[in-house]
Amino acid sequence: MNIQHTTKGLRGEITVPGDKSISHRAVMLGSLANGTTVINHFLNGADCLSTIDCFRKMGVSIRMEQHDKDHRVIVTGTGLHGLNVPDCILDAGNSGTTVRLLSGILAGQRFSSRLTGDASIQRRPMKRIMQPLRQMGANIVSVHDTGCAPLQICPSRLRGISYHTPVASAQVKSSILFAGMYADAKTSVTEPSASRNHSELMLRQFGADVEINGQTASITPEPSLQAQHIHVPGDISSAAYFLAAGLIVPGSELTVKNVGINPTRTGILDVIQMMGGQLSVETKESEQLEPTADITVKSSSLHACTIHGPLIPRLIDEIPMIAVLACFASGTTIIRDAAELKVKESNRIDSIVTNLQAMGADIQPTDDGMIIRGGRPLHGAVIDSQMDHRIAMSFAVCALAAEGVTTIHDDACVRISYPDFFDTLHLLNR
Repeated sequence: MNIQHTTKGLRGEITVPGDKSISHRAVMLGSLANGTTVINHFLNGADCLSTIDCFRKMGVSIRMEQHDKDHRVIVTGTGLHGLNVPDCILDAGNSGTTVRLLSGILAGQRFSSRLTGDASIQRRPMKRIMQPLRQMGANIVSVHDTGCAPLQICPSRLRGISYHTPVASAQVKSSILFAGMYADAKTSVTEPSASRNHSELMLRQFGADVEINGQTASITPEPSLQAQHIHVPGDISSAAYFLAAGLIVPGSELTVKNVGINPTRTGILDVIQMMGGQLSVETKESEQLEPTADITVKSSSLHACTIHGPLIPRLIDEIPMIAVLACFASGTTIIRDAAELKVKESNRIDSIVTNLQAMGADIQPTDDGMIIRGGRPLHGAVIDSQMDHRIAMSFAVCALAAEGVTTIHDDACVRISYPDFFDTLHLLNR
């Protein structure tokens, strides 16, 4: 994909695909519920389709419909104990969410299963879920003894535990809470800082007894989950690319409509405000548990900031885009406490730094983040996305504000979370 520097301001209103985290969880809990769950504005991306495929292989009836560009999923649940033994290996594709959350569910089943994914997934760390699940009594092993997928999970009796996670991770927390539905007593997870809480909210919506006390979430076993109608808000991680584009392309004014603004996910909005970006957030009335808003940005003169501590879990997926923003800000931006970036779809610290340096940025890596000295003009370059969707999309936005032409290799990886990304970008830039 070749992207040319633009001299036109980006103007208009757009919507972005449904939230990836919420789409995953809606299929999972809908599959375990009694009755038929309807999921509107579902993310029709490769990762969420992997979750659907896994549950279909366990006997869940899942139907997909499309109305214009909006996707609806209808899940006929089997109940908490109604999944069937799969007749093949469950393949999560590139989805770490699928592997980690599904492992918690599979740990409580009466049948054996094997769970794998693509080459990237088979390099991503799974000990972070294996250790607490084993404390619960789960029989879960890394098939090749690498601490990664493929994972073999055999039947066992699960016990409730109180677990303190070493880092804030919604995937680890969710895996334990999902396994806790099958345990013999209450299970609790305590985090050092708040990670996204979509699992807790949705478990409650489906009828589970979930308690929140500060940084601790607890679940009572054997909930009777009941089917729900769920409208998935726009994914703030997908919105972030266009919010950033509106800030750094001169003469721009963009509105992204119906975006989820769960406070555990809005770190990107905090950073835009810290950098002095022109931003307005118009909250929407809704009966859904997840709050939404229309978000408008205008091209702005940005300044540097420091991003660290409890803010990091609230924007971990947006750091590639934030690093690009920092290049167009005056002063030195420091990102730290973000070592988790090393074990995403790519080593994102390396991917961000290498590609921004190729475009002329003054950026250096650190053990847990990076230091970016903004204000230097960027130029087009050849970008290696490392098959990482967030790298590809971040540098596509960067290319709009960099002189010359930028070529992004392996751009098809955007289908993981935003299949229509380049179409939307072209629509705004035509």
